[in-house]
Amino acid sequence: MRIEQQYKEYIKSHWLETKESALRITDRIQNSELNAGGNNYTRTLQIPKFFTRNDYLKFKCIVEKTYTIFEKVIKAYRNDSSIRSLFPFSKELEELILLEPDYDTSIPICRIDIFYDEMTKDFYFCEFNTDGTSAMNENHKLNEFLSLNNVFMNNKPEYEIMELIQSWIDAFLLNCKHRKDIHVGIVDFLENAYLSELYVFEKEFQKRGISCEVIDIRKLKYDGNQLISKKTNKRIDVIYRRAVTKDIMDHLESVHDFYQAVLDKKVILIGAFQTQLVHHKCINQVLMNEKMQAYFSKEEIQFLEDHLPKTYDLTEEVGMQIHNQKDQWILKPKDSYASKGVWAGIDLSQEEWEKVLYDSINLDYIAQQYITPYKSENIDPVNYDIFKMYSNLTGLYVYNGQFSGVYSRLSDSGIISTQYNEKTIPTLFLK
Repeated sequence: MRIEQQYKEYIKSHWLETKESALRITDRIQNSELNAGGNNYTRTLQIPKFFTRNDYLKFKCIVEKTYTIFEKVIKAYRNDSSIRSLFPFSKELEELILLEPDYDTSIPICRIDIFYDEMTKDFYFCEFNTDGTSAMNENHKLNEFLSLNNVFMNNKPEYEIMELIQSWIDAFLLNCKHRKDIHVGIVDFLENAYLSELYVFEKEFQKRGISCEVIDIRKLKYDGNQLISKKTNKRIDVIYRRAVTKDIMDHLESVHDFYQAVLDKKVILIGAFQTQLVHHKCINQVLMNEKMQAYFSKEEIQFLEDHLPKTYDLTEEVGMQIHNQKDQWILKPKDSYASKGVWAGIDLSQEEWEKVLYDSINLDYIAQQYITPYKSENIDPVNYDIFKMYSNLTGLYVYNGQFSGVYSRLSDSGIISTQYNEKTIPTLFLK
């Protein structure tokens, strides 16, 4: 019997104890940094996500193949103007992307989100998050709260947890070439930021003896030689960039000092803007373009054909073709994050689908093949007394090209994201 089934049986025979356990976990979440205020706190479920050693090896293989392809895309973009023409970037952004980073790795941190079938071990890509990659602390805290989970504590298997906070700081410092006496600025538009997590990283850097501060990207001053924090008046030596590229390019005037210091290479920027090549939603179309595929091996092309959802610019012609196929398509802005403005046809009535479809035409949207996620049974004892089937999304964290951990999210709607009834659960690897 699978461990998830054992947990289900235990929950059914220990219902009051389980409900009390779930309430304790929710209370701890609400009184932790996983509460962003009001009703905006992390939701979870009672049964953790268990993966096997074979799953680990599969994830590692996916990461290695995908990251190698990313490296080829970045190299081709630098060296081939015909590849640059495949991306819809402004001259200002192109100039930033072409800046050579101060470290060797192509993408210091990213999360490759996949739809992973736990039975067949097959998968499809969902999207690639290289800008503002987050939720490492969410993973950490939910693992910590397992000690309150009655089902888990009754039947603890031999397991490993892939820790994501200290391992990211290790990877980050490798890219700084272990320079001594650096001052790190964790930079974002703070009104958009996952603030509590930024302050967790600030503390963890400081515990390592590294001077560090969280600062709004607009609160930086550049004197032509140094980038200085207006908050502490300290020189920023290294930036941990959490501000996403789209937000920066939309507010170039207000971030001019940051922008100029980066152009003048007066600060180490982790991560450099070449990450946008993978983060932008046009990447699926670029990867399938014959000009781009000239840089890939036959095996890499087959890998992409097997695992990339079909993706098209949302033009009027495409809109007419998918008008009556709502359950097979999802609409996404080309350059967004946190699932803002994303619509899954399966969640909408035909009338609602037609409205968002035609309202989105020619507004920098893509239409992407909807992949039916793998579903697993779980329960939310705080709100329901029945088990439900939840769609799964598996996020593979990648630090300096190495598989580093998993972010497990579930939802009972067509889109798996915080604003669409997302639940996050701890991820364990069985020994």
